[in-house]
Amino acid sequence: MLHLTRAAFVVGLVASSLVGLRTTLAAETVTVFGAASLKNALDNAGKAFTTRTGTEVKASYAASSALARQIEAGAPADLFASADLEWMDYLAKKNLIRPDSRVNLLNNRLVVIAPKDASSSEIAFTAEDFTKALGADGRLATGEVNSVPIGKYAKAAFEKLGLWGSLQPRLAQADNVRAALALVSRGETPLGVVYESDARSDPGVKVIGVFPADSHPPVVYPFAVTSDAKGDGATRFLDFLKGAEGKPFFEAQGFSVIPVKAGSQ
Repeated sequence: MLHLTRAAFVVGLVASSLVGLRTTLAAETVTVFGAASLKNALDNAGKAFTTRTGTEVKASYAASSALARQIEAGAPADLFASADLEWMDYLAKKNLIRPDSRVNLLNNRLVVIAPKDASSSEIAFTAEDFTKALGADGRLATGEVNSVPIGKYAKAAFEKLGLWGSLQPRLAQADNVRAALALVSRGETPLGVVYESDARSDPGVKVIGVFPADSHPPVVYPFAVTSDAKGDGATRFLDFLKGAEGKPFFEAQGFSVIPVKAGSQ
């Protein structure tokens, strides 16, 4: 009887330990600060990762500039995904990311959008075409041109194409690319400049022009684990995103996945 009691105690202790371990693993959370254009892809990838591992993924989306400054101010982020290289470089110079985790993961394209029911179906990159599409007092929505990546790309492209002088006064500069997208989708502006992936996410808009690739710097999305990341959840989630399981979530939204060479970041 004594032996049985001891055996039952040991079995119960082991079972209790296993339950506690599962609870600890399931309680781990990865906090991602991601560029607004990544929302659909990262939300879907995060759900798949949680199903597979039990590790919860929570994401906060905004302009890369705003997120980088929040991390600088001490916001508790484990993984940062930027829509341009500059804001990742900004955090790297302040030693706020782990350099060995940094990887350029995605490319995107810059497009001109209009409301779905607009009469325009195609736009040439000329002052005449933009003036006609905007009308007498219409505005062109994009991100803030000095800090928000989509706005910076748009400004560079318009400057290269000789359109900046005529279009700059007519810009509606939003806090992030999804805010610019919403202005067009709701019909508040007749045109917008967003990423191709954003245009795909909203049935209320249509693409009427794709910027020439050489009119602006390549749209590159770097990802990195932050210096203050807790546990290994962020590293495991980033590995998931870089691998074969993560790729379809990005491609479904219109991103191009940059091949990651074995043994390199």
